[in-house]
Amino acid sequence: MLLSLILGSVLSTSPDAARVLIVENTASPTSVEIASDYMVKRGVKNIVKVECQDSALDAGKETIPYAAFKTAIEAPLKSYLASHPKIDFIVLTKGIPIRITGANLGVSNTQPSLDSYIAAFGYEARKDTIPIQLNDSGFTGKCWANRFWNSHERFSHAKFGGYLVTRLDAYSVVQAKLLTTYALQSEQQKPTGKLLIDVAPEHGIGDLTKVPISAIKDGKLDLHVVNELGYGEWDADLVLAGNTLEKKGLPVMLDKTPTFIGRKSDLMGYCSWGSNDPHFDPAGYKFLSFAPGGIAETAVSTSGRTFLPTTGGQSLIADLIEGHVTGVKGYCDEPLLQAIASPTILLDRYTDGWTLAESFYAASRFIGWEDIIIGDPLCSPYRKSKR
Repeated sequence: MLLSLILGSVLSTSPDAARVLIVENTASPTSVEIASDYMVKRGVKNIVKVECQDSALDAGKETIPYAAFKTAIEAPLKSYLASHPKIDFIVLTKGIPIRITGANLGVSNTQPSLDSYIAAFGYEARKDTIPIQLNDSGFTGKCWANRFWNSHERFSHAKFGGYLVTRLDAYSVVQAKLLTTYALQSEQQKPTGKLLIDVAPEHGIGDLTKVPISAIKDGKLDLHVVNELGYGEWDADLVLAGNTLEKKGLPVMLDKTPTFIGRKSDLMGYCSWGSNDPHFDPAGYKFLSFAPGGIAETAVSTSGRTFLPTTGGQSLIADLIEGHVTGVKGYCDEPLLQAIASPTILLDRYTDGWTLAESFYAASRFIGWEDIIIGDPLCSPYRKSKR
């Protein structure tokens, strides 16, 4: 009985389906299966079929050379977008590489995430975009200031430029397909799960009246934010996020003790320092679990470095996907702290009924950088009415 209810709930067409384009790698059976599953569940008809190396089974193929990307992915994608101006969301699938090497953006000026590079399509042609050169802690790189940062207006490509790009990826095909199932399930019921915000107070907590801090101030770059955002400032953002959600009457667990909080279940939101927490508990992290529609962000440099089983290194968002998270942001290479999503903006927009993609992108300062956002872009469990 429960299974039939679930199947009945997911096989429905979203009113925003026409705004979504899915990208399928025909050389990857994994990608083909996930793309087909998403199109059926969401009623999406826009699809671009590309043929490139299959990253689903080989970590070495999660990185694609820029020349191959331009021929195999960029060219057919831009061709389709040119004749479909109402596309706002682009969904990539497991089997499509996660990073580019030899590009003109990204860390070391050459290596962005493939997802964020696509998200910046068209930025170079606009006169109102601001290029950024990051230089912090020995890391340098080129990207763009995100025009949708901290927006109070809903996204459209026509208004803001670029695209909101997300990915359906996980350790397995089953888990990747469940991302859409969870998104659709979440829209059938009122969210009741808690939002867990885990501060690392030993970093110090900055001035709550100054966060979230923008990279652009009075139309010019704020070099403090671009080059040296402090740990205490992200902790202040975490605290402000908790305070904001409490004022909205939502069930929040704002933890300001040194203890790393793990092993919590039925979460609708989660923000922490992940393995950068001085008291990180790896087992506790892996035993976090989420309610349908639950989203997460961790201040971890390489949390999205792979979507294949691995050992060692920093905490991975793939483990949160395994814990049934519906949406999560990670980074394929060093993004610097200033690229981590603002918890305040992320959770405020999401609980106001914005889509998963809009919430993550509104909370992110840069585009054409190292960001990878996992999940169905249309997921909106807190939506109060149809747009």
